[in-house]
Amino acid sequence: MKIKLRKDCSYSMLVPTSMGVRVTPLNGQPVHCSKTFIMQATSAESNVASVSSYLGLPVKVLTTFVKDSPIARFIKDNLAGRHMDYEGKEVEQGGPWGYRHQFNIADSGAGSRGPRVHNDRAGEVGRTLDVKDFDLDRIFSKEGVQIVHLSGLISALSPETGTFCLELARAAKKYKTRISFDLNHRASFWKGREDELHEIFKEIAGMSDILVGNEEDFQLCLGIEGPEAGGKDLSSKIESFKGMINRAKQAFPNAAVFATTLRDVVSANCHLWGAIMSVDDNWHVVEPREITVLDRIGGGDGFVGGMLYAILKGWDPEKWVQFGWASGAMVTTLMTDYAEPLDEEQVWSIWEGNARVRR
Repeated sequence: MKIKLRKDCSYSMLVPTSMGVRVTPLNGQPVHCSKTFIMQATSAESNVASVSSYLGLPVKVLTTFVKDSPIARFIKDNLAGRHMDYEGKEVEQGGPWGYRHQFNIADSGAGSRGPRVHNDRAGEVGRTLDVKDFDLDRIFSKEGVQIVHLSGLISALSPETGTFCLELARAAKKYKTRISFDLNHRASFWKGREDELHEIFKEIAGMSDILVGNEEDFQLCLGIEGPEAGGKDLSSKIESFKGMINRAKQAFPNAAVFATTLRDVVSANCHLWGAIMSVDDNWHVVEPREITVLDRIGGGDGFVGGMLYAILKGWDPEKWVQFGWASGAMVTTLMTDYAEPLDEEQVWSIWEGNARVRR
């Protein structure tokens, strides 16, 4: 089975997102006792799109910027360096206590000490994303998009972004653009808005062609019963995960692809990493394998990005989950929380377990 994609499109992938920056201490040190940090532009949705953009497919980001902000300039330059087009309204800062781009402050952890993440999102300009600021007919009809990728992070960020994502999904459906939805539940975003967000997420999921999420995502976002409790390792739980996906398939029959990653943390630098994907009635499972982790953040986005790239390339479904698994594993070897593959062969070498030097 192959997902039928639109032809003659300007963009292989479109992602709505709230861009921000991540600051990380050097050498895996904790934030509270570090004096030297690196800064990168980041967002979950642009992380997904990076696999395709670095491997030569045209990608567009829909976002919003703080006008005349040096952080906005830093983000724009980063997106351009990642070979991505971007479009977004310039919002006046409104003084020192006005709008800004989100800050994600996170260390990588080391050994027995796990990483810690602190999100500082007060005044986040991405919360103002509004459908009226974009010409969706131009984007989907004249320019054309093969896949629009939505995530639960941007869908739940504010009432405005929830409506924005709904309208994007409706426009995509109208113009036969495929919809990918990574549920990405965040409890702090949902607090006090459960009924509102359940309705939004169910409508988007009902229009989606590709649904991705872990056991908590499917349960908390869509009300799908999760895997049964018990089992000493991930492999023993695979049948329970399949049961969850089967229940999701019954609830959302429009989707052709369902996927979830599997992760067991041995230490901050050693994980067992696997994946399950269902395409129609066929299962594709990557049994958990040990990977070495430099920084875990972004691994799930890398998986989705690799899977979507494989779909866009028209490969057989077996390769979708393999390339996704390897793209996610690649991200965990990088200090950026997005994949920057040199070429497809570099990703396939990770899948094959070939870490030998290439001269």
